[in-house]
Amino acid sequence: MCGAFGRAISGKLNKNTISLLVKTQNDEVVSFPLYSEAIRFAFHEESMVRIAVRTLTLNVYHVGDDNVNRYITSSPHAEYFSNLVSFFRKQCIELNKLVSSTLKNPDPNSTSTILAAVDEIEDNLYYFSDAISAGIPDIGRLLTDNCLQLLILPLLLPSLRMDNVNGIEIGAVTSLYLLCCILRIVKIKDLANTIAAALFCPPEAYIPHFEAKLNGFTSGHGFTHESQLLDNNTAGEVDGECLRVTVSDMATSSHVHHQDLVTQNDCNGSHLALREALLCYITTGDDVQVLGSLSVLATLLQTKELDESMLDALGILPQRKQHKKLLLQALVGEGSDEEQLFSRGSSTVKDGTSTELDGYLQRLKEQYGVLCSFLERGTSPHVNRCQVLDALVSLFCRSNISAETLWDGGWLLRQLLPYSEAEFNSHHHELLKGSYKNCTSALLQEIRGVWPDLLITVLCDEWKKCKRVIEASSPRKDPKCILLPVQKSFSEDVISGESSFTAGDRMCESVKVFVLLLQLQMFSLGRVLPDHPPIFPPSNIPENSRARAAGLDISGPKPGTELRLVDAVPCRIAFERGKERHFSLLGISLGTSGWIVLAEELPVNRQFGVVRVAAPLAGSNPRIDEKHSRWLHLRIRPSALPFMDPSKSGVYNKVKSKALVDGRWTLAFRDEESCKSAFSMILVEMNLQFNEVERRLKPLLDLERDSDFSNLSPRPPKALSSNTTASNSL
Repeated sequence: MCGAFGRAISGKLNKNTISLLVKTQNDEVVSFPLYSEAIRFAFHEESMVRIAVRTLTLNVYHVGDDNVNRYITSSPHAEYFSNLVSFFRKQCIELNKLVSSTLKNPDPNSTSTILAAVDEIEDNLYYFSDAISAGIPDIGRLLTDNCLQLLILPLLLPSLRMDNVNGIEIGAVTSLYLLCCILRIVKIKDLANTIAAALFCPPEAYIPHFEAKLNGFTSGHGFTHESQLLDNNTAGEVDGECLRVTVSDMATSSHVHHQDLVTQNDCNGSHLALREALLCYITTGDDVQVLGSLSVLATLLQTKELDESMLDALGILPQRKQHKKLLLQALVGEGSDEEQLFSRGSSTVKDGTSTELDGYLQRLKEQYGVLCSFLERGTSPHVNRCQVLDALVSLFCRSNISAETLWDGGWLLRQLLPYSEAEFNSHHHELLKGSYKNCTSALLQEIRGVWPDLLITVLCDEWKKCKRVIEASSPRKDPKCILLPVQKSFSEDVISGESSFTAGDRMCESVKVFVLLLQLQMFSLGRVLPDHPPIFPPSNIPENSRARAAGLDISGPKPGTELRLVDAVPCRIAFERGKERHFSLLGISLGTSGWIVLAEELPVNRQFGVVRVAAPLAGSNPRIDEKHSRWLHLRIRPSALPFMDPSKSGVYNKVKSKALVDGRWTLAFRDEESCKSAFSMILVEMNLQFNEVERRLKPLLDLERDSDFSNLSPRPPKALSSNTTASNSL
């Protein structure tokens, strides 16, 4: 009955034909074998059988017969929906086991295994959504109640702060993903708003007092919450171990003094509300926890079923929506004060925010037995908003978080402050400025590092990408990415003698962070982000440069082309064992590019030579051998980063886990002086290349002195002096 035949019959159902398959008594359906027999196989081990059952049940739900609807939503058939959620809960626990196992023992196949489990979980949620869309109110109610009672309240929410407590069957990262998934797929207003309200309670509120034990503290109903620390009539301090905000009269104050975020804290503090735990993960969690918390906040912000007043209470209502709401109130005469409209401290605590939140908290108490002292105290959306802004600014000051995750934080900040710096204070600006200064120092190191010739190209490319990301209407990442194995950032592997590939990854990471912080600074000051970074154009090549003397054009030294061998130094090198070859060595820089050239002298005219081999000048790391003063060692890196070339990116990803080795040249010269001359020539040309990259980036590197960004437009480049001398040291 649950196979193809059952599906075929259910596909023909309508209000006229369904009466042929049901037994009625006093106009009430008392038997519906097609449905009741099918749901017996709802959790069959064969996926095709489960799919057939779901197809059949959805066809029944969409008929729209009131008598049938009462039948399927009444006992005992209503147990089908609780069984569905119980089955889903087991899948969630199994997913958590996969994720935990992968974290402990990474495996090449773990990603595909996790994605397969995620697909099943999302299929279940889409089935919930399809059942709800049939328009039977009781189905939505049953699924909401069962999701809250069996999964969300007892399992997902408490685990956000109890990762290391015995007896908890699911981890925080998995819970963060599942909350995002449920909010994104299951479109039920009561479910979304109840989840949002539940974030104002600590995890102990969802666990019976005789079962909850955290860090040696057995919690009952007398737990401490931020609202219990305040006296509404006096100035107080909210100290959630993560966020510290000083306020005067929490309910009505329009002025908040932001203090430094406490960076040394315990996210498992028993008195933290769950929304504070999310912010705590942002300020002190690892990369995955930060990404998970940002994903939850972004998902809440984009959940259309969530009331704007709930977003306001959480502190994540976009500023444009705040102003729209206040403007509407002013137009209809509901606003208490016209000046509230564009006040920095504007708060909607009096226009229904606290009423709606209290209503859902009351429902949590009465319907699900969740006791939260927050119900008696109320909230200040402005204080909560300031906490979110503080957490995001703190995130941008962290050096141990990947650029990709920081970009996601940039998107969220852009949503909260789409066009104004009104809620950014001097403390925020100072923190961002300090972080930007650190990134500038890192960028200066990259200018004199391994990949300066690609630095400007990467910066311009990442500028456009970052601008698209933070100005997009929705986050770019699917929440499932927080479950996938995280590859170690190469920025954590800075060691002596690192490969050029490692240095290239680190350079790209540094550029991404620099670009984000620069754009955030401009944005927070109310400036429009330009489409391209403000840098100087290329300069004219000096007449007395070695590149001009050699007759090199902008295309560079291609094999087979002729060059004038000005200042070239004769040398020998063996590319194959026993096959030594004679060349003339030239180090040449041309703007931001540079090459080490090995050319063969022309027999007719020894002042010219034919290019045989050319390698990048930058990253060559020239070194005279300590024991053989006539030998010069060079590192030869690729001319481009593999992951920047789409045709090579697939190959690069396959070998990324393996050590990628650079080439090595050892050049032998006829005497010690010739070796020193070649070494000096390479250093001089490298410094000219570095200086040109730094000159072009000067408008960006000088912004710390141009805090008002009034001098952001590039100035005409200064002509390079013909008698410029470069330092002989790197």
